[in-house]
Amino acid sequence: MEKLMSIRRDLESVPDSYILPPDSRPGETEVPLCKTIPVIDCKGEFGRDPTKLIQQIIEASTEFGLFQLINHGVEEKLLQDALKVAKEFFGLPDEDKAILFSDDPKKSCRLYTSIDYMKEEVHYWRDSLRHPCHPLEEHRQFWPEKPAQYRDVMGSYSAEVRKLSLYLLDMICDGLGLEPGYFRNSTQLTEVQLMAANHYPPCPDPSLTLGLPKHGDFNLITILLQEMDGLQVLKDGQWLAVEPLPNAFVVNIGHTLQIISNGKLKSAEHRVVTNRKLARTTVTSFIAPSNSCQIEPAKELVKKFIPPLYRAFTYKDFLATYVTDTYQRKPPLERYKFQI
Repeated sequence: MEKLMSIRRDLESVPDSYILPPDSRPGETEVPLCKTIPVIDCKGEFGRDPTKLIQQIIEASTEFGLFQLINHGVEEKLLQDALKVAKEFFGLPDEDKAILFSDDPKKSCRLYTSIDYMKEEVHYWRDSLRHPCHPLEEHRQFWPEKPAQYRDVMGSYSAEVRKLSLYLLDMICDGLGLEPGYFRNSTQLTEVQLMAANHYPPCPDPSLTLGLPKHGDFNLITILLQEMDGLQVLKDGQWLAVEPLPNAFVVNIGHTLQIISNGKLKSAEHRVVTNRKLARTTVTSFIAPSNSCQIEPAKELVKKFIPPLYRAFTYKDFLATYVTDTYQRKPPLERYKFQI
């Protein structure tokens, strides 16, 4: 429990084990909020034309690997309730959070500060509550009992976000020219849904540490709910701050989807910076394949003059190498690329 950031109160300086090497620190220079990150309106002018909506999604996923989604159909009250109950969880007494704390990554529902705390050279300024949520009836019983409304709120929220994720994957499927239902009908490809509530407490010196380091998501597609800034995306060697929009989702393309698209779609590299005065809490949904699922470029996208950029592998093997490569600061997809 002493590893958790949310129980360390009144820190006046950043502990040495959280201070990044100079070349990895965010530094004092403020990253301005970016106005060019695509915002896709599901009910706007393009939203009324499915062809144009698909084109917007593909263009954003190709150029940025990330976009914001508004008027997406998930009720505002449910969004606010999900953020509220996540904040309430991290505000629970320490003894209540201790019940769920675990260093074991195989535990179904757990509260932790790092995937593998002991292997990290430097720790990050974040606590995470993570658990599977599909099928809901198999996992809900293992979720936190406190706050009392957590299971009901997150159950409803995860179901709505899963529907939205599959809808977006249908759009991407169409935009890539894949057979209809490529993602939805392959239960192995979208079998797993994980939910994470992330909490970044105020930090005495945000220039020295990070909430999360530079990384790309390893799954298919990620949907993030945030209400304050802190997320930054790397584009053309420059960090861009993602402006929080009211009731919007940030959608990230994951490494797995980049591989299936044979490199057409881009997995966005991103990080999270801390705040000197304010805590930041987010709710994130990850759609991912089953461990035994074979990942490779879709056959429809591999042609005589367009060879596969990546070799086939199981998702379980990729997860193992992703963690190792991330700790060693190596590009996690490099080992799976064909040398052309």
